Amino acid sequence: MSETPEILFDGPAHAERTVAMAHGAGVGMDSPFMQAFAEGLAGHGIRVARFEFPYMAQRRQDGKKRPPNPEAKLKAYWRVVIEALGGPDGLVIGGKSMGGRMASMIAADLEAEATPVGGLVCLGYPFHPPGKPDRLRVAHLQTLVTPALIVQGTRDPFGTPDEVAGYGLPESIAVHWAEDGDHDLKPRKSSGRSAEENQAEAIAAVARFVEAL
Repeated sequence: MSETPEILFDGPAHAERTVAMAHGAGVGMDSPFMQAFAEGLAGHGIRVARFEFPYMAQRRQDGKKRPPNPEAKLKAYWRVVIEALGGPDGLVIGGKSMGGRMASMIAADLEAEATPVGGLVCLGYPFHPPGKPDRLRVAHLQTLVTPALIVQGTRDPFGTPDEVAGYGLPESIAVHWAEDGDHDLKPRKSSGRSAEENQAEAIAAVARFVEAL
């Protein structure tokens, strides 16, 4: 794949760790969610590299909504980004929803190739499509050795605490639960919590995870 990725950086240029973050299926790298995590992690001294898959970059150019690229192209583009950032060694990869899922698949592939990334961070992992708990996307996670952190809302329709507890995830994968959070970690007003609280706690959890690698 010949595309040269456009990468948006936040945080210190010479930080000890870089986290490459991919967006979800419907919104780009500058969504409020992605922006908050990039700025939040940068505030912890972590370098964050955001990028957009080809379909989203094209949408930014012509304004036309289009579906995500085929899985093979998304995964191939992840590899392009990883190489542009200096290779997998020590690099933390991840992202929001679909972007994090693609990162997790690449992490598993690179592990099998004996060139693992330093860590994996998934924000709102789509364990299954909403309302279809039998269509699981966890097989590659169940054998993952690469250190990983999944940040998930307790009300996320893509995977709840009770469901995730039954998936047999390995000890290499930690889960941070955002109380009463939906797929974007937002709680209901009745919970007494705010979206900002959930987001701040999630950012702190990711920072601790990355700093401990």
